[in-house]
Amino acid sequence: MCRVSDEFEECRQHLWAVAYRITGTISDADDAVQDAWLRWQGTDRDAVVEPRAFLTTIVSRICYDMLTSARARRESYVGEWLPEPLLSGDPNPEARITMDESVSVAMLAVLERLSPAERTALVLHDVFAVPFGEIAGIVGRSTQAVRQAASRARRQVQEYGPRRSVDLPAHRKAVEAFAAAVETGDLPGLVAVLDPDVVWRADGGGVVNAARVPVSGREKVSRLLTGLVEKFYVGRGLSARLELVNSEPGLVIREASGAVNSVLAFSVHEGLITEVDVVLNPEKLRHLPM
Repeated sequence: MCRVSDEFEECRQHLWAVAYRITGTISDADDAVQDAWLRWQGTDRDAVVEPRAFLTTIVSRICYDMLTSARARRESYVGEWLPEPLLSGDPNPEARITMDESVSVAMLAVLERLSPAERTALVLHDVFAVPFGEIAGIVGRSTQAVRQAASRARRQVQEYGPRRSVDLPAHRKAVEAFAAAVETGDLPGLVAVLDPDVVWRADGGGVVNAARVPVSGREKVSRLLTGLVEKFYVGRGLSARLELVNSEPGLVIREASGAVNSVLAFSVHEGLITEVDVVLNPEKLRHLPM
C-alpha cells in the first residue's frame, strides 16, 4: 500500500495541473485527481511501466469525460464563462505549486471556445508533450484526427488569444496604476493605462449583476469602471489588494468582512492593459481564503 501511495503522491501535483488546464475548475480538478487515485488503487502496478504516463492518461480521460458532459451546461451559462481563479494564498498546495504564467485566466477563457477533443489535445500535446498517439486513445479518435484537432485549437488560440507581453514587472506596474486610478477616481489616469482596444469580461453567472457581453474600447471600459466604483465601491467598505491571480499580478476585491467579492485578472501588452477578466460569481469564489 505504501508503494501505491508513494507513486501516486509523486505525480499528484502534475495530475492536478493537467486536470485544471483541461477543466478550468478547481472542484473538477480535485474530483478528477481523487477519481484517478481510486482507480490507481485497483490497478496491477506490476503491469505499469511508467506510472506518471499511465496516471496522466487516466486523469486526462476522466477530465475529457467531465468536459464533454459539462459542455451543454456551459453553453447555457448566463453571460461570460471564466475559469475559477487561483490566488497565491490558495490553501491547495497543488494549486500553488503547479500554476505558472502560461495559465492565465484569459488563456483559459479562450480554451472555452474549443471542443472537448480540441482542448484536451492542445493541453496534453502542447503543454505536457503527450504524443498524439496516446491522446488518440484518451479521446477515442485516430491519431490523425487528434493531430488535426490540436491544429484547429492552435489557430483559434492564435486568433482569439489575448495580446500580452511576458514582462512581469511591466504587468505589475500596469495593474498597480489601474488600482490607484480606480481607487482615487482618476479617470485620466485610468484611461492612460488602458489599451485603446481593451476588453472587459465579467462572469456573474446570473447570480450577481455583471455585463453579460464583453465591453470593448478604452472609453467604454473607463466609463463602466467609473460607474461601478461610484455604485459599489464607495461606502461599502470594499478594499482592493494586489495579489497573484493564476500566478500573475491581479486584484482581489474583498468585503469589510474579508470575504472575496471579486477577482480581477489582467492581460498586459507593452505596458497597457489589453484585457480585464472579472470573476464575480460567488460559486467560483467560495474556495478562496478570507
